[in-house]
Amino acid sequence: MRLVTVVLILLLALIQYPLWWGHGGWLRVHELREQLAKQQKQNDDEKLRNERIAGEVQDLQSGTAAVEERARYEMGMVKDGEVFVQFVSPNQPTSATPTGSSNVSTRGEMSAAPVKVVPNPVSRVPEKRHGHSKDAKKAG
Repeated sequence: MRLVTVVLILLLALIQYPLWWGHGGWLRVHELREQLAKQQKQNDDEKLRNERIAGEVQDLQSGTAAVEERARYEMGMVKDGEVFVQFVSPNQPTSATPTGSSNVSTRGEMSAAPVKVVPNPVSRVPEKRHGHSKDAKKAG
């Protein structure tokens, strides 16, 4: 009876080996599920990235606003008649150019300092009154 029990335990162990460690065993299935979850997450991230790029391509194809925005912020370009104004923090050291030339250009060359856009800047310089204003005409 003892011999039959030992033989049955050995047969059971031999049957269990492929189930756990074989080609299609539980451990391999667990590893493949982890790889699948990782790949699905990566695919979702890439799908989101592709949707963003597709939207950007559509914006660039459909109008000039996206092209103009890229030209302004990535290449430092300005329209004809516009004035480029850059506000620098008083704590930032100014870099002196050896030749005295400006680093700002309408051809896309920019200084290393980041560009900050001020939507509606207010002038702090008081208005000068000219001799031919309405008040001067009434007085004269």
